[in-house]
Amino acid sequence: MPLPQRRHLAVPVAALAVAGALVAIPGAGTAAAAPPAEFTPVSAAYGPPKGPTVKGQFLSYNDFHGAIDPPTGSGAVVNASGTSTPAGGVEYLATFLKRLRAEAKAEGRPTITAGAGDLIGGTPLVSAAFHDEPTIELMNEVGLQVSSVGNHEFDEGVAELIRIQRGGCHPVDGCQDSDPYRGARFTYLAANTVDKKTGLPILPPIEIRHVDGVPVGFIGMTLEGTPGIVNPAGITGVRFTDEIETANKWSNVLKLFGVKAQVLLLHEGGSQATATPTPGVSDCNGFSGPLVPIVAGLNPEISVVISGHTHRFYSCKLPNSKGADTVVTSAGSNGQLITDIDYTLDRRTGRFSEITAKNVIVENGVPDGKGGWVRDAAGAYAKNPDTVDAAAKKVADKYRTAVAPIANRLVGSISADIVRTAGPAGESPLGDVIADAQLAYTRSVGAQIALMNPGGVRADLDADQSSGGETYGQVTYGEAFTVQPFNNLVVTQTLTGAQLKNVLEQQFVGFGGQTTQRILQVSDGLTYTWSASAAPGSKVSALTLNGTPIDPAANYLVTTNDFLANGGDGFSNLTLGTGRITAPGFDVDALVAHLATGPIAPGPANRISTAP
Repeated sequence: MPLPQRRHLAVPVAALAVAGALVAIPGAGTAAAAPPAEFTPVSAAYGPPKGPTVKGQFLSYNDFHGAIDPPTGSGAVVNASGTSTPAGGVEYLATFLKRLRAEAKAEGRPTITAGAGDLIGGTPLVSAAFHDEPTIELMNEVGLQVSSVGNHEFDEGVAELIRIQRGGCHPVDGCQDSDPYRGARFTYLAANTVDKKTGLPILPPIEIRHVDGVPVGFIGMTLEGTPGIVNPAGITGVRFTDEIETANKWSNVLKLFGVKAQVLLLHEGGSQATATPTPGVSDCNGFSGPLVPIVAGLNPEISVVISGHTHRFYSCKLPNSKGADTVVTSAGSNGQLITDIDYTLDRRTGRFSEITAKNVIVENGVPDGKGGWVRDAAGAYAKNPDTVDAAAKKVADKYRTAVAPIANRLVGSISADIVRTAGPAGESPLGDVIADAQLAYTRSVGAQIALMNPGGVRADLDADQSSGGETYGQVTYGEAFTVQPFNNLVVTQTLTGAQLKNVLEQQFVGFGGQTTQRILQVSDGLTYTWSASAAPGSKVSALTLNGTPIDPAANYLVTTNDFLANGGDGFSNLTLGTGRITAPGFDVDALVAHLATGPIAPGPANRISTAP
């Protein structure tokens, strides 16, 4: 058997753009007929091969979010098929990747390891303190080869993303760990992130790799809606193009190069329907979401879509623009799963002839011999030293040691777990606490109301978490930072009562250009009711502050983070505020200051109510 060829082709963006301009895109951007509501777990075949075959493997994951340490609290386990399995942590991810590669190699299947975005951004302190250089170093270590960008790759702006790819010290903080930062050894693909001046993608749109002489093409992109969910200040020089049109354009370019086996790395996704027991990690139960119409418009050459963004696990086959099967996968988040995709290529046609896929749980626990997992005295899952990858652990420990004095500093306390799970009205106990913290942080400038975006609340506060050996209820800076990791500024500005109501109306689809319902978390004293059945622009009623109805003509000082104040999450009405005042420090500093007055109890989650 010929040795597998590991070379890959990096085609200059400018040359690809010229080629792309020559390619017609018939039907691009048009949705095919609606697919059926149910899809079976994935195993797709495309007819008997017309010649000799080549076998290979893709290993993929998505939405890693710098989860170097094993997740804790409610996120410590993967809940699937009625069972809970402790999972995650980069030294365990490395072990499982190596194990799966070895199994494939024994079967004669060379491996390509791919990602679907959000590898960085929204990360814990161990990564974020060093501008996510630790995560990239670890992605290099575990053997990642190619990945799409995700929306969180833009958290610090386009210029920072390019530095992350190419290397070099941070322009402000320098090389913090005394080592030069050499960049990503894998390739970030950004087909639909286009420079407004040049009209070209800011990073390569495609990559071609060869599997035993047969070319396989990768197209990578983030969701078109990225501008609405990142800080607008960092992306002023780029635009984000339609997923279907962009994927098909570069698919046609790949065909010009003779590449007919194509994989789309797409940071957009969907989810399985809820069920009891919870669907399995490789199931496709009642699948729905933005990914369905996107796949329905794709060229048939794109036989695999490795997706992300929704943090859900699934393994599906969905119909493409020709009604043929496209394999669609997602590995949840935080490195707790790996998608194992085995495939066969027809050497004569260069196309996939067969694809199968499943998700594998990155177990980190110690079996108790009774079908469960060993726990320590505090109830936390014990970690299995036998499944630790020494090389990955060495890199991770370097950064854990460097950040420990900051991360393990006690900053306050809570009286019980404070969760970010929202109730029927969209309000969560932790959302209340964060809004209260920001209000308290800005009362000195006269703030009366604080609003917090729910997507900025990244983890629960668990009373029994003991990151630095602290006792029950004590909270460290690292734990607080994991809840609010974006280093947003805290700003206070003046809104009229009418403008405030419009901000709240803009939580709902159909008002002010809003496309996704997002319920803002509100500070103590602000109450209102919303009705799902009311028309857009008229959903909010009974809006009061400390029991007094909001006066449309009066002025109110409202605090938010600068992500919201700049129009993030579609809240363009917040950009209409005047007299902006920026508080010292970051939003996490507001939370830390509030926790210091503790023990802080969970928020009541009763400030927002619903009506028919």
